[in-house]
Amino acid sequence: MTRLVVFDCDGTLVDSQHLIIEAMGLAFAAEGLHPPPDDAVRAVVGLSLAVAIGQLLPAAGAADCLRLAEHYKEAFHGIRQRPEFHEPLFDGAREGLRALDRAGFVLAIATGKGIRGLRAVLDHHGLGDLFQSLQTADHHPSKPHPAMLEAAIREAGSDPAQTWLVGDTSYDMLMARAAGVQPIGVAWGYHPADALRAAGAAVILERFDQLLERLERRAA
Repeated sequence: MTRLVVFDCDGTLVDSQHLIIEAMGLAFAAEGLHPPPDDAVRAVVGLSLAVAIGQLLPAAGAADCLRLAEHYKEAFHGIRQRPEFHEPLFDGAREGLRALDRAGFVLAIATGKGIRGLRAVLDHHGLGDLFQSLQTADHHPSKPHPAMLEAAIREAGSDPAQTWLVGDTSYDMLMARAAGVQPIGVAWGYHPADALRAAGAAVILERFDQLLERLERRAA
């Protein structure tokens, strides 16, 4: 049976919080709104974009959220074109992903990003060849709905008992639990460890290089 490891992207593989906060501020400014606080933006990273905006602006209607989401996409695309653009991988991510691949694990991504943004990240870091399944907000309900995970499992030919979800937010942990998948939290992301534990994290990693050992122990 395929051993599948599904990763979140923002806050788990790449540190993009400064870009997300800037793009969200520009999106709000495009509608004449004050930018939301940085902590509030970090708290909704991982949700699909329109859902995240709805959390930040509860009085907004669905059409307002969709319009702000388009402003956000335009802003982020513009930021990505800057010569100084920087969206680094977290320490150990590249080496850890390659080690999992060599060990025979199948890798996938489930993210609140759109597919254009996700492919830009993977292309930028030369990681596109590692992932068998890319599940994004374009075709699925927002986390914590389990649809993205369920689709990744089908594409990989795995099953929930042989699948792990690695993420940095409570939305990831809840999504994993809803899909019957084993949730692994990371301490370097955007939600505190206590929130991950409360949402059901089976373990919380302090470093990326701890992941392979944990998975091999649990898969044995």
